[in-house]
Amino acid sequence: MRWMTALFAFCLPFSAAAHPHVFIDTGLEFIVDDAGNLTHVKVTWAYDEFYSLLVLEDMKLDQDGDGVLTAAEEQVLSGFDAQWVEGYNGDLVIRAGDQPVALSGPLEPHATTEDGRIVTSHLRKVEGSPVSAQNLSAKPFDETFYTAYEVTRPVTISGPDNCQTERFEPDVDKELAQMQAFLLTLDADYDLEENDIPLVGERFATEIRVSCPDT
Repeated sequence: MRWMTALFAFCLPFSAAAHPHVFIDTGLEFIVDDAGNLTHVKVTWAYDEFYSLLVLEDMKLDQDGDGVLTAAEEQVLSGFDAQWVEGYNGDLVIRAGDQPVALSGPLEPHATTEDGRIVTSHLRKVEGSPVSAQNLSAKPFDETFYTAYEVTRPVTISGPDNCQTERFEPDVDKELAQMQAFLLTLDADYDLEENDIPLVGERFATEIRVSCPDT
């Protein structure tokens, strides 16, 4: 979170809209068939403690405050973050080469808690023509940066043994410096909520690359 703290310091004088409000630890499971095609992606989101508390209180769950849900409570919670508006991409962009991969909406949503944090998962199905997993790029991010995603949970592949992942982190110092330079050009009274908010989310996104050579 060091770089996020620095980002707050740059942005707070201007507007609360310029920094994240929700923090999510993310995990990804790429499901590849025997032909080497990506068929599904399973996404795991672990929400920060404060946001989890707000959701649980709003839904009147975990009334004893022990951070553990009953099976009935898990059923009620499951899908609370899977009611997506039309056009929402699930804060996940996958590309095959330079082409975007079409994904379904969330399937098989599930929710539980871990140490008081809400942890959810859902499945995304690849739609349209088969997509080879030989050259894939995946980035979880919210382009508005209202939600900050960090890929801290497991990234795995279910499929042929030759499939592998590589992880590429953003140049955070460079991106922070560019953002600071931009913010310093703004008047102190500039309202980011009433004007165009810079879409910086992808600039701070971890990239996961998937390859399945010789499949």
